[in-house]
Amino acid sequence: MTLEYYQHHADDFFNSTVNVDMGSLYTPFLERIPQGGLLLDAGCGSGRDSKAFLQQGYQVEAFDATAEMAKLASQHTGLSVKQITFSDVDAVNHYDGIWCCASLLHVSAAELPDAMAKLARALKPGGIWYVSFKHGDGERVKDGRHFTDLNEQGLNALLAGLAGITLVGYWMTEDKRPDRSEMWLNALLQKRS
Repeated sequence: MTLEYYQHHADDFFNSTVNVDMGSLYTPFLERIPQGGLLLDAGCGSGRDSKAFLQQGYQVEAFDATAEMAKLASQHTGLSVKQITFSDVDAVNHYDGIWCCASLLHVSAAELPDAMAKLARALKPGGIWYVSFKHGDGERVKDGRHFTDLNEQGLNALLAGLAGITLVGYWMTEDKRPDRSEMWLNALLQKRS
């Protein structure tokens, strides 16, 4: 359902997100990543964030679950964006940082612990991981897309089952798109050294 949505609405989604200024969210993440470090943009959508990281001198790998979004992101960034899902991530201790901006929220609550575990394994010891979810509690379907919303308690419960990952901190932001007023739960996580 969600994958079909993005496959068929890729151009609209690309155009509505590619120019959104996310700079205020990059700063707390990037200030903890070594200059030139290797980042994974997991569920990269338009490739907006990958391109910003590349422009700041980081190495970037990126993937998206749908072929059309991966194609558009590749064209936008110049990267070879892979078409895979979170369940396909098989790297171990590979990335200095992982960026999951508005991507894990499309994973069902039942599958979220496994997706998080795969990403945690891919992160280097000491690595930093950014995640964001629409603030709320529970699962829902809206406009042909599945959402798993999390509040602070839900995030803490999810992290409790994730060995070796600690919460650096979380904060709330309002949606950065001009026509939206939804609240987002943002969090920085770190893999123990």
